Amino acid sequence: MRPDIYLIYLLLRLFGLLPLRMLHGIGAAIGRFSLWRHSGTAHNASVNLRIARPGLDDAVHAELLRAAMMESGKSATEIAKIWGSDAERALDMVREVRGEALFDAALASGKGVIVAAPHLGCWELLNYWLCRKTPMAILYRPPRMAAVEALLRKVRGALAPEQVRAEGAGVRTLYKRLASGGTVGILPDQKPRAGDGEFAPFFGRDALTMVLLPRLAARTGATVLFAFAERLPKGEGYRIHLLPAPEGLVDADLAVACRALNRGVEDCVELAFAQYQWHYKRYTAMDRTSPYD
Repeated sequence: MRPDIYLIYLLLRLFGLLPLRMLHGIGAAIGRFSLWRHSGTAHNASVNLRIARPGLDDAVHAELLRAAMMESGKSATEIAKIWGSDAERALDMVREVRGEALFDAALASGKGVIVAAPHLGCWELLNYWLCRKTPMAILYRPPRMAAVEALLRKVRGALAPEQVRAEGAGVRTLYKRLASGGTVGILPDQKPRAGDGEFAPFFGRDALTMVLLPRLAARTGATVLFAFAERLPKGEGYRIHLLPAPEGLVDADLAVACRALNRGVEDCVELAFAQYQWHYKRYTAMDRTSPYD
């Protein structure tokens, strides 16, 4: 591991000694500062919230934006608590699991499980919880700095999922794992590359939506569950949610399937609205006008 990357690891370990409530307080302050300085992330979040919650008066919108930016800051600083200690200690912060029976039943069926985990709450803690239940592979895009991969492997430790690159060979690996009754995790709201998706409504506006997940589910017969780790107030810990997939997710018509996929993400977001990654440019695409301009 490179010295600079190892230094980051040591800092994670150091800050991980702080109480979760303190880390969340620091994160909330970072979010408020980002809003105060009118950062690009705050602008993007404001645009997305106008789309998702049209018709709100300015005062209500401002309060919702403030809450979203504070939660965004918390998502950055809580990583020290998740990655800065061993996985089992991090899992001690899980206070409740809703829908665990759905996951257990899906595993027992032997048909394979696809966990659709949106950019919501603390997805790194969700990874730990899932990997403690069963071995899992996740589809990911490699970081721009190759050295960061070494850091990810070290901090995730024994409960790290198998990381499968989002490319041809990686997709074939996912098919094989599901065909043998295994479990895979996918970010369902990850914007696909041009030509690899379908436009489907997401909170009332068309967004380029991945077709990979519906195709995987349709071809393998795997059970699809949506999942996220909700951040509890005052640093009290986390609540895991697992939800069934909406009807239509495996429809042969990809337009229907992608609408169902986005409804599944929306169902999760409505349970912890401010904790969604609202600053993500979800609605941009090469052939559509960007609302962020």
